[in-house]
Amino acid sequence: MLNSFARAATALLLAAAIIAGVLLALGASPIGVFAALAEGAFGSWYALTDTIVRATPLIFTGLAISVSFSGALWNIGADGQLVAGAIAAGAIGPYLGGWPRPIAILILLIAGAAGGAIWGGICGWLRARRDTNEVISTIMMNFVATQLLSWGVHGPLIEASGAYPASTPIADSARMYAFFPPTRLNLGIGIAVALAVGCYLLLFKTSVGFEVRAMGRNRRAATFFGIPIARLTIGILALSGALAGVGGAVQVSAITHRLYEKLSPGWGFEGIAVALVARLNPLGIVASALLFGALDNGSQAMQRSQGVSAVLVQVIQALVIMILLAFDTRVFAGLRSRIAPATPTMRPAAGAPSDA
Repeated sequence: MLNSFARAATALLLAAAIIAGVLLALGASPIGVFAALAEGAFGSWYALTDTIVRATPLIFTGLAISVSFSGALWNIGADGQLVAGAIAAGAIGPYLGGWPRPIAILILLIAGAAGGAIWGGICGWLRARRDTNEVISTIMMNFVATQLLSWGVHGPLIEASGAYPASTPIADSARMYAFFPPTRLNLGIGIAVALAVGCYLLLFKTSVGFEVRAMGRNRRAATFFGIPIARLTIGILALSGALAGVGGAVQVSAITHRLYEKLSPGWGFEGIAVALVARLNPLGIVASALLFGALDNGSQAMQRSQGVSAVLVQVIQALVIMILLAFDTRVFAGLRSRIAPATPTMRPAAGAPSDA
């Protein structure tokens, strides 16, 4: 865990150094740009809470990616699974009026998890039973979810007046508990952190998690030792979809309170970057998502005060990932061994007694 954190921190510092060089070459002030970025992300109580709110959906999608990638199932469909969960939550939400608030919220979250699980489970079934490449099926399901959302808010889910392409607002009883109004901070971050702990325990403290990681390391060896690959494949992608789907339900319950087109700005794809930076560790995903949320939140302030495009944040994110990938190459391993050679193991002197 500490080694992963050190690598991520080093990659971030190297990316910042590269960006600073580019900014200097363009005549901009790196200190001013980074200060504006930090000010926009953490400079006030409202900025800090908004950073947390922006990080929350990234935790859900990052966890979805972590679970599936740990089993070497390349789920590129977390965005569609989040949208599917949001559709399920947005469709049932208006009918929860009169229910006790905790129960209404729980029903909404279960609906979101079910929607995402179905969306991911379909791809898992195709992979297990029809040997369909999950990269292709999950990407295609993203488009299906997006079009389904568009059809819903223009058709059966459209609000009562029919004037706007948006769904009927969910009932007040189904709205997530909020903290420190007028900020948007809500219970969703607590649910996300709890799920991160649960995913960590599942992957690293249970026999099922061991089977998932074994399948991810060597599918043929896992099959040889009797691990049920087909069943695990369906289960992993269904669980991955459920995690993303809960993220969609939280977004509807806590932030938007209704469905509309382009609900997700790409949280599922950004979640891949979040998970890779955390090296698929569910606990590290919380910190990684907060980093990406801070970059997203601070980018607008940076653009306003320094005149630097907010796209710079995406460049920083890409550089961090590329540097982390470079750390895993043979070239870097060879360079590290030259800089800090491993200490040779002490051998007993001739004639000295050995432990054998």
